[in-house]
Amino acid sequence: MKRLLTIIFVAIGAGCTVGKDYQRPKLEVEKTYGQAAATQPTSEPADAQQWWKTLNDPMLDELVARAIKSNLDLKMAAARLREARAYRQVVGADQYPQLSVGAGYTRERLSKNAAPYNAFNAPDFPWAFDVYNVGFDASWEVDLFGGTRRAVEAANADVQARTEAQRGVMLSVIGEVGRNYVELRGYQRGMAIARDNLILQQEALRLATDRQTSGLGTDLDVVRVQAQLATTQSMIPQFTSQQWQAIHRIAVLLGEDIEPVGKQLIEAKPIPVPPQTVPLGVPAELLRRRPDIRMAERQLAAASARTGMAEADLYPHLQIGGQFGLTADRGSTFFQRDSRGYSIGPSISWPIFDGGRVRGVIKVRSAQQDQAMIAYEATVRRAIAEVRDALVQFTQEHLRRQSLVEAEKANASSVTMSQQLYTKGLSDFLGVLDAQRALLLTQDAVVRSEMTESTALIAVYKALGGGWEDVLPEKPTTQASTK
Repeated sequence: MKRLLTIIFVAIGAGCTVGKDYQRPKLEVEKTYGQAAATQPTSEPADAQQWWKTLNDPMLDELVARAIKSNLDLKMAAARLREARAYRQVVGADQYPQLSVGAGYTRERLSKNAAPYNAFNAPDFPWAFDVYNVGFDASWEVDLFGGTRRAVEAANADVQARTEAQRGVMLSVIGEVGRNYVELRGYQRGMAIARDNLILQQEALRLATDRQTSGLGTDLDVVRVQAQLATTQSMIPQFTSQQWQAIHRIAVLLGEDIEPVGKQLIEAKPIPVPPQTVPLGVPAELLRRRPDIRMAERQLAAASARTGMAEADLYPHLQIGGQFGLTADRGSTFFQRDSRGYSIGPSISWPIFDGGRVRGVIKVRSAQQDQAMIAYEATVRRAIAEVRDALVQFTQEHLRRQSLVEAEKANASSVTMSQQLYTKGLSDFLGVLDAQRALLLTQDAVVRSEMTESTALIAVYKALGGGWEDVLPEKPTTQASTK
């Protein structure tokens, strides 16, 4: 027993903590983004803190600021972070002694017909009396082997993980605002192109009708242009529907009413133009930038700490408790010296046999730690792939749009030339219709390519983990102390 007490007091002085101290895992990742980044500079550090400003659209800047302020998903993430911080406070309280105070008064009467008092025959025995009491209770479980310290370590890591989750929501919300805004402007541009083509086709219909009336054209020419005109008109309701759907999505992201947002965005504006190059940095920077990676690493740290918590249950638990109080049957004697009563002393418990429960819990926690490690590595690999995918789409769509712009110019010239030839009687009307149809298709493809290029840029910045810095007050998390 003496040896056990010696070990316990040595453990108290040394602050023994069982379980392995957490070390941030080192993962080998690629040094560059390879062929995906062939047309992009990778030597410069990625600068994506406020990436939406690279699109040079003041309205987009305003929408992002409003979403940061009022988005409901962000408010939910903030509430979850407050919950984690409150739970950390609950766990941390176990490190300190617990003190409570109580007071009471009772009026008691003893039974004359029940043992043991019915055997008394003393004169003036107090069968009825008052009891006054007040006292303090204190207890403290000494953290001999660090179980409580590991619990606090796990709670700290949980708070940091929730912080990263909030940042991840921020990144996603800003990205969705940008994507829907680009799509809105694309639908509005597509609607404007359809209306411009309606004017061209109405002029073609007038020309075909005039030539048919003068006997130089045919009824087939008129019917063909009428069909093409109706087809173009059918595009406008589709663009209108898509436009309002994008506005509705933006309003939800802003956490605002749809009607005022619609009034503000219904006026058509150009599609935001992306910059020509994007500094990417290197894949290793994702480990410190992307909230999902940082969250997975903090979840791994929490799992490691909980393994130590479980291991601490293999060892003795020391609790020190004490009471002090005043008890009397009369108020006049309540504060006298003889009314005092107290008790104090340590108690030790040690699970000698529990059917393997504690060791089973350790195995559970160890398996959960392994799962967290696998999830962390998978998150890193997935993040690098997302950057590669987004970058390939951005660079290739840029090349595609350049070709489509050249095709649009050629088709516009073709429309003018076909109309001139038809007017002079050197070509049939089918050439005019084909040229107009090709122009409309190419213009629509250019708009969609512009939308795709801008949304691909947004995906690049989102994959790089940009958009939460300088927005949320918390500093980037560092490895939690395990001491």
